[in-house]
Amino acid sequence: MKSKKKHRSPDLPEATEKERLRQRLPLTARRLKEGQADRIDTGDIDAYVQLDWLEWHGGGLRLTDTGRNVCAHEALNLPQHDE
Repeated sequence: MKSKKKHRSPDLPEATEKERLRQRLPLTARRLKEGQADRIDTGDIDAYVQLDWLEWHGGGLRLTDTGRNVCAHEALNLPQHDE
């Protein structure tokens, strides 16, 4: 399966983009855990790596300590729902 390439719109403020990434990080983490990294947009992967929320390790991606903390914070602040 091919990754979708989505890139931030040039007129989208950085703070808004970072918040969007923050909100999607728990879903991204689940996809990594379930072996579905191909379902993560490559533009988002690049942004997560830049933010130090994800890192490349042995040819794969994993959450950094910072990324785990962001996920934990999001889990506390967002209502839980099934997807």
